[in-house]
Amino acid sequence: MAKHMSITKNITALFIFFYVSGATQNHIQLLTEQKGVSIRALAIPAYNIIWASGSKGSIAKSIDAGKTFAWTKVKGYEHRDFRGIHAWDQNEAIIIAIAAPALILKTKDGGVNWYKVYENADTAMFLDAIQFKDDYKGVVIGDPIRQKIFRLQTLDRGESWQQSDSGYFKNSLKEGESFFASSNSNVCFDYQNEYLVSGGKQSRLWVNGIAKDLPIVQGSASTGANSIAISPNQKHLAIVGGDFAKEENNKDGFVRFDRYIVPNSEHKHLAIKQYQWLINRKVTQFNRYASSIVYLNNHSLIACGTKGVYYSKNGGKIWKKVSSEGFHVAKKIPHFNSLILAGSGGRIAIIHVP
Repeated sequence: MAKHMSITKNITALFIFFYVSGATQNHIQLLTEQKGVSIRALAIPAYNIIWASGSKGSIAKSIDAGKTFAWTKVKGYEHRDFRGIHAWDQNEAIIIAIAAPALILKTKDGGVNWYKVYENADTAMFLDAIQFKDDYKGVVIGDPIRQKIFRLQTLDRGESWQQSDSGYFKNSLKEGESFFASSNSNVCFDYQNEYLVSGGKQSRLWVNGIAKDLPIVQGSASTGANSIAISPNQKHLAIVGGDFAKEENNKDGFVRFDRYIVPNSEHKHLAIKQYQWLINRKVTQFNRYASSIVYLNNHSLIACGTKGVYYSKNGGKIWKKVSSEGFHVAKKIPHFNSLILAGSGGRIAIIHVP
């Protein structure tokens, strides 16, 4: 019990730093910045550990809940843009580089040294996102190669990767359908399913390789879904996007799916549950562009884009703009109603939502 109380006090002490220094309700506080760097990916494996990756080979890491950050460049890859990151702890992390050659690098010493775990020299390569279902199983999604979705998977904590798109996707891509590398969040998992959102001239939700139409703005290369999140109780899927070429002059930039139990006509006598995702038509209006969305709890959402940060406490029915400062990506701090935001200028910030 004494040890538990000590840990709790340490956590509380770290976060008091943000609130006694002038932070108010829904106030965004800048933690660090690096001019000329664009941050598109965040990983927060524990309350006090923050990793960020971005352009110019840049990596930022904090091990004291954001009080201080160490900025480094990946040696030998100083001109690459790392738009995807996953971290297991303060020592072990993995990053992906967009464009050709496609690269996946890993570190086990806190970012001092990185080693190559995957490379693909195909000039059409463009890796968009990396996500892990558990400590060992993960996927990387890339732009279509010759009209086929590019998907890699690992079963050994990212030490090796195998292409696994053949046979996994049951539907073909539509003309102009692709993916965005805007926030490392176009793919996510629940306890048994993999969810992926596409964008562009066609935008769809892919559930275990099967595509569902999305009532989200689409029709041009700059439109469609950018980010997907699942609620902690795994009953709601939230999707944001829009038209990044128009910023705030959008409509239909948010979609929510709810999970329902449907009757199993073939096995009525058995306790077998079948689940179906249905669009919630009451919460599909979000008239702005957003590149990242996060569930704080089963009802509260934060979305961010280049023109601001937005908050909904009722599952997306009503949104409040809490900041006009733009960010590319948001990530929840474990066990807190707080998020880390990151964007252009190497800006990394914190926001607390009561």
